[in-house]
Amino acid sequence: MEVILKQDIEKLGFENEIVKVKNGYARNYLIPKGMAILATETNKKVLAEVQRQKAFKEQKLRKDAETTQKLLEKLELRIGAKAGTSGKIFGSVNAIQIAEALNGKGFEIDRKKIDVDGDNIKELGNYTAKVHLYREIKAELKFEVYAE
Repeated sequence: MEVILKQDIEKLGFENEIVKVKNGYARNYLIPKGMAILATETNKKVLAEVQRQKAFKEQKLRKDAETTQKLLEKLELRIGAKAGTSGKIFGSVNAIQIAEALNGKGFEIDRKKIDVDGDNIKELGNYTAKVHLYREIKAELKFEVYAE
C-alpha cells in the first residue's frame, strides 16, 4: 500500500514522501496516528502542489540569505566596550553584543546564529565572526572592539 508521510519517520522516510508499506502497518498505525495518508490520485496532486510551493519559498529564502550575506561581508561593525589601560576589557564581548550592534544597523539576526571565535572576546582589536543565515549559507562578519 502506498502512503504519503505527514512527518519524518525514522527508517521509513521523510515528510511529504510517498512510501510503500504493508497494509496492516498503514491501516492500524500510520493513518490512525496521523503520521500518513493514503496515496490516492487526489492526494498525489495535492502533494505535487505543496512541493512546488515549498520549492518556491525555499528559493526565496535562499536568495534573501545570499543578499544578506553580501551586505554583512561589506559591513564594518564597531563595538564599544569599557577597557583598562592595558587593552583588557571589563567583562567580555560575545554574540549578544554583536547581535545588538547588527540590530542597530538594521539587520535582524538571532544571537544563536552568530559564532564568535573563542566564544568571548576579552581584549580590544579586530575580530571575525561567522553568521549562519540559511543552511549552508554563512557570512563572515568583521568587527572591531574599541575602548569607550
